[in-house]
Amino acid sequence: MVKLNKIYTRTGDDGTTGLVTGRRRSKSDLRVEAYGAVDEANAFVGLARQHTGSIADLDAMLMRIQNDLFDLGADLATPDTGEKQEYEPLRIVASQVARLEEEIDRLNADLEPLRSFVLPAGSAASAALHAARTIARRAERQMVALAETEGETVSREAVAYVNRLSDFLFVAARWANDKGRADVLWIPGKNR
Repeated sequence: MVKLNKIYTRTGDDGTTGLVTGRRRSKSDLRVEAYGAVDEANAFVGLARQHTGSIADLDAMLMRIQNDLFDLGADLATPDTGEKQEYEPLRIVASQVARLEEEIDRLNADLEPLRSFVLPAGSAASAALHAARTIARRAERQMVALAETEGETVSREAVAYVNRLSDFLFVAARWANDKGRADVLWIPGKNR
């Protein structure tokens, strides 16, 4: 269980932060950037939830996602170094990805197929979900870049989860727009 009784420690004043393993990394390190983007996506999911409280099913899905995003942050903050750990690190697992897929399919069943790209607009919930989606995509790009870095690892499940998350957030944004009926569609060249 996490216990925080002191918020500032001054240990980061030198521009570094501690990973779960205790090792220090620069705050500009790609791993720190990746789990920072996951945290940012989580904050925007929380913002979206301020507008989804009356949509009980969607709000419950988003609450589960917020918890998963903390799991993902812990996963990324505990790099697999191959060394023996005192405890088993928290990792994203395939069942979390599968649950997202099921929820995407459930929401998408209510939507008409798209005939154009959707602008990130419409209801407040939809706009916030689109913002969270773009941040999740950034987190995914950073995680992939990290995985491609020599000496670094990111699990396939973690990358799959964040990839599926952005898909979920897109479908959820449409669903929050009156099940797609209030989507704002892109009209190519409209303002020429």
